[in-house]
Formats: sequence, C-alpha cells, structure tokens
Amino acid sequence: MLRVTQTTWMDATAQAELVRSGQASPVELVEDAIERIERVNPQLDAVIRDRFAEARKEAAGELPDGPFRGVPMLLKDLGCHVAGETTQYGTSFLGDVRWPADSYLAQQFRAAGFVFLGRTNVPEFGTTITTEPVCNAPARNPWNPGHSTGGSSGGSAAAVAAGLVPIAHANDGGGSIRIPASECGLVGLKPTRARVSQGPDVGEGWAGATIDGAVTRTVRDAAAVLDAISAFMPGDPYPAPAFVRPLAAEVGAPVGRLRVGLLDAAPGEQYLDHPDCRAAVADAGRLLEELGCVVEPGTPDAMFDELFSRFFTATIAADTAVTLSALEQFALGRAIADDELEPRNAMYRAVGREMPATDYLAARAYLGGWVRRMAAFWTPEEHGGRGFDLLVTPTVAAPPPELGWFTGAGPEEEGRRIGSFLPYTAQFNVTGQPAISLPLHWSDDGLPVGVQIVAAFGREDVLVRVAAALEEAAPWAGRRPPVSA
Repeated sequence: MLRVTQTTWMDATAQAELVRSGQASPVELVEDAIERIERVNPQLDAVIRDRFAEARKEAAGELPDGPFRGVPMLLKDLGCHVAGETTQYGTSFLGDVRWPADSYLAQQFRAAGFVFLGRTNVPEFGTTITTEPVCNAPARNPWNPGHSTGGSSGGSAAAVAAGLVPIAHANDGGGSIRIPASECGLVGLKPTRARVSQGPDVGEGWAGATIDGAVTRTVRDAAAVLDAISAFMPGDPYPAPAFVRPLAAEVGAPVGRLRVGLLDAAPGEQYLDHPDCRAAVADAGRLLEELGCVVEPGTPDAMFDELFSRFFTATIAADTAVTLSALEQFALGRAIADDELEPRNAMYRAVGREMPATDYLAARAYLGGWVRRMAAFWTPEEHGGRGFDLLVTPTVAAPPPELGWFTGAGPEEEGRRIGSFLPYTAQFNVTGQPAISLPLHWSDDGLPVGVQIVAAFGREDVLVRVAAALEEAAPWAGRRPPVSA
C-alpha cells in the first residue's frame, strides 16, 4: 500500500491514474481516505455519517470502468439520494427515511467509478450560508476552526480542503458551491442551469436556481467531474447547451483576448466592503491582463436591482413550503411541527403557505425580465449588448466570519447579515449562468478569499480555460490549512 501521506494531496485525476496504471488499488485509496477521516474529522465535524463498510465492499468488488475508478469521495447530506440509505437534509426528523432509489446524479457518480465514503454536514435544507445546523455540531474551517466553512456545502468543502478526500459533492441554489469554496480555499464550479440532472425526484428546484456539482482542489478535477455528471436525462424539463468538446480538453487551451469586467465592491451601505475582497479582485485583474485579456471596470446594469432579492426569496419560500408538504405526505406520513424546524425554515414555510399563486407567478415573471436585463452584459455589442466575456467579483463580501456570527445574531439580524455578506452569487443562480470561485487570495491572518468569475450562459468552456490559466499563473496547490491530514 502507498503511504497515506503519498495520496493525501493528490487530486482525483492523479488518484485515478494510480489505479489505471496499477500503482494503487481502489481498496488502498479507500482505506487511505478512511484513515484520514477517522483521524482528522473529529476536529472539523465535516463528515457527519459514514458508510465505510459499504465503501470497502464496493472498492473490493467490480467497480465501473469510469474515468475516476476507485477514487473516494463524499456526498453532501442534501440531495444525491442513494437507494436504501438516508439523506437527512440537516434535519432532526429524516433520520429514519430510506430513499427508494438512486438519484440520477448518484448513478452518474457511480458510473464514473467513484466510491462513496459518507455524508457531509449541511445547514437545515441548505437555506443559509454557514454550516451550523441545530441538529449537528457546526462544520469547522480547517484554516481556522473558529470560523465558518460557508454554506450550504460547508462540510464538503472542509473535508476536501483538509485533505480527507480529493473531491466532494456539492450543490448551489444561491452560492452554496462557490461560497464554501471561497471560505475553504477551493475551486467551486457552479454549472449552467440544467447541466446536471436533478431527476428523478426533482425537475427544477427554487424556480430553476439550484444545480449540483462538486468542490475540488484543482481546475482539471472540476472540469473532468462535470464532464462525468453532465447528462440530459429522460423527463428533464430542458437541456443545457452542449459542449463543443469535453471540458477537460479546455484545461491548458489558450485563453484568447477576452473582455473582462471587474466589480470589486457592491454599492450601498447594506453590503460589507472588505479590503481583502477588493485586493483579491485587483490581483485577479492584473493576472488576466498578463494573460492577454482586456480588463476594465464593469457591472451588469441589473446586478443590484432592489426587487431581485424580494422576488427570489419568494420563490425559495414557496419551494420550501412545497418540499415540506411532500416530505410530510410521502416520506414521514405525519405533519412536521414548526418547532422541529429551524426558525428560518419555519418562516419560509409560513410565507410560502400564505402566498397566492398569482404572487408566485408575478415573482417568476419579474425575474424572467430581470434575467434578460442581466444577459445584456454578456451579449455582443452588434446585438445590442455590452460585449463582455467575463465578470470578475469577490465571491463573498468578506473573509470567513467566526462561527456564530450569523446564527447567534437572532432571526432578524441574521437575515440582515446574510444579505450583507452575499451580494454577488445568487444572481447567477437565477440567470442560470456558470460561475466559478477560485482561491486566489488569502488574508493576512491566513483565511482564504475567493474570486468569482462568471461567463455567459452555457460557457463553462471559457471559465475552465481562464481558471486553468490563473491556476498556472498563481498556483494554490502548495497551500495547506493548519488542520489537515
């Protein structure tokens, strides 16, 4: 067996090559990862439930001959159902519910050859941006365990950043791939709407804002994993535009002379404006200029529309009410009491239950028009747009806050703090555009500060080319958090 320290910081692509070349077996990779989780996870509470016995059996059996055969990974405890196993969504009341079938995403991860080791910590129903659920211990940031990992994929991000596994499942409804990637020093690629099927249980979540993916340590892993899980499945409501070639082939391809808009701070006193976030964007702009891009200040005209948050929140409330009703009917067979929910989700359910259908449809209609105004930023000038290829922003408005900064503030103040911290990501869930967070900056006290890059709808290829070039120009692979394997 390879020594544990030899595989700890290998990305998923490198670990898969060990298996293909016969230098390691799936059993060895899985045992290495289990040892790291058992040793380090008690300091982080990133992994909340293991399936080590099942993983050992699967690794020793006939794994699919996919691109990641034998590579261990973790699944977020929200979505990506596995037949006969629990997915608890950060709740106290779903622990006895066994899902009847694999989700399409679980099938695709399995077909790629991954071996699932367990489930990672999430906030209840993924409706906030820190991973501090009432029913579990908070996930702790490996760069400083007193600070948040972000949310809602915070457990996944902490596990990958600490070297427990090379990749972990994540999903994103308002920033939940990109925010934890930013706060834990990882690559977080949010795919284009419909790039990854949410079937068979879900057609679209949060009015089309939600999407699945992964958090990774390298751009090449982010590209290759998305290649493996991208598929239009029977019954999906709509497809994403097809790639011209696999995303993995974009790693190392020329960037070209792209037009890039920089936005380093959100307008308005309601938003945080941290100097590290401004510095991160400025540094990224200089790197992009060195790569041959044309870089200038730029902000989509509708980016900070005052009604956007109101109407997006309305769709989340309606979706939460419907989700809870479905769980009551089809999973639990009983009502879910308000005191079983965290106050945030009890409030969403109450609002969603009282919302007239006409108000919901009015919110959807407004957001449809708003999306078209946003799209003008990326539309060529000859077609009446502003002609930008990329937008660069901070991923969030400040470095990772201390644990309790959101959840200990009381319901009203918690909402205000979430809004102040989150000016840049949710817009691109509603537009459906691909966006990536890259670990390009660290604060003086050693906390990661991510930079978000947003491309036009369907253009993950542009994001991967640029992200890979930035990774080469300002490599982050050698950085290790204080709490790690």
